[in-house]
Amino acid sequence: MTQPHLERRFSMLPATALNMTNMMGAGPFITIPLLMTALGGPQAMLGWIVALVIVICDGMVWSELGAAMPGSGGSFVYLREAFGPARYGRLMGFLFVWQFVLSGPLEIASGYIGFAQYTSYLWSGLTRPWVIALVTVVGLINIALLYRRIHSIAKITVSLWAGTLITVFAVIFAGATHFNSRLAFDFPPGAFNFSLGFFLGLGAASRIGIYDYLGYYDVCYIGDEVKDPGRVIPRSILISTIAVALIYIGVNFSIIGVVPWREFVPADAHPESNFIVSTFMEKLYGSRVATVFTLLVLWTAFGSVFALLLGYSRIPFAAAESGYFFKIFGRLHKTKDFPYVSLIVLGLLSIVAGFFSLGTVIDALIVTRILVQFMGQIVGLVLLRRNAPSMARPYRMWLYPIPALVALLGWIFVFATTQFQVILFGVGVLALGFVAFLLWSWNTKRWPFGLETGSMLTQ
Repeated sequence: MTQPHLERRFSMLPATALNMTNMMGAGPFITIPLLMTALGGPQAMLGWIVALVIVICDGMVWSELGAAMPGSGGSFVYLREAFGPARYGRLMGFLFVWQFVLSGPLEIASGYIGFAQYTSYLWSGLTRPWVIALVTVVGLINIALLYRRIHSIAKITVSLWAGTLITVFAVIFAGATHFNSRLAFDFPPGAFNFSLGFFLGLGAASRIGIYDYLGYYDVCYIGDEVKDPGRVIPRSILISTIAVALIYIGVNFSIIGVVPWREFVPADAHPESNFIVSTFMEKLYGSRVATVFTLLVLWTAFGSVFALLLGYSRIPFAAAESGYFFKIFGRLHKTKDFPYVSLIVLGLLSIVAGFFSLGTVIDALIVTRILVQFMGQIVGLVLLRRNAPSMARPYRMWLYPIPALVALLGWIFVFATTQFQVILFGVGVLALGFVAFLLWSWNTKRWPFGLETGSMLTQ
């Protein structure tokens, strides 16, 4: 009898669809008011440019690592191998999984929050208890759809991607045919006053932009299920990033070229900011069309959380298989060949995280993830180039090390311009993770207190 195993089913089309569905989910439809609030006007679009530069350069880091080490878990595999699986790689891998248990569900939860926000356009009496109930139901449906073989999931991914494209191109078409440049470029006085406050606001806008781009690397998390990964992973990352950047610019200018930004900024003072795209369509075509379009946005938001939970459920699975997490998370379904324990646990945690506010969720997940995952991977790439020059690299970063340096400086800028309380939260999470690592290592008699081997965790 054949043992359960992961199958390579994702080719270029579903891999690109997975990335784009993740990136284009609820993001641009729920964060435009937050983006404009960050700098108080259309100049906040500079945050998109900063974010785009960061993710393109960082995408090259993911491409080289993903093509060279196409395994389930993505960052976990890269950090473990780059820093050494027996010693510091154990620490980095542990810290990544530790922060991921928080940041992964937070990112998925942001999609559930966006889903609830747009539902409030259709259901004006949506009170807090009903929001919690809605998030719970949508989360359970997401788990149920992913509880199956990867082959059928690839088909579902392409279908959700198609719905996403229809939604965003409808927004762009409607905006382009009704575009008012005076509204779109209605800058407030002192919009480009390059003061400390401006750069702090630019950092906030860039953080929101990065949140919306998150997912350009999602295919790396299912590396064991990608056909011809040395070719598919880098190309799907590049194609999805460029395509989504163009789409995002179109969506943003379409909306602010029709709906005056002062009508939804600051976001917390305008309830309509929760469903700005519905308001946009209502201004142009009336409430009936806006209702239909709201349903398309809900489809798009669901497509995003579907793609996220698919990719993220593979991370604890990969960690458990390598001895860096509890063995139960390494179990595959006996007949459907997918990590069902990891899927269920992350799915349930995401539902709980969906009970918090959107702004809190975005800030917490970005800051928590920057230090170990994004910065750590850049350092890891440099270490691998130096320590493993003969490693097979189907894709090599263009103009190395310039893109890696640009990405590193970009992540430092985003982290440094975050509110101090949020930075303290992110650093605190990692500090607790370090203490937990020491206790775990002491209990299992492994490095730095015992054996320097990659033996499997048996507890």
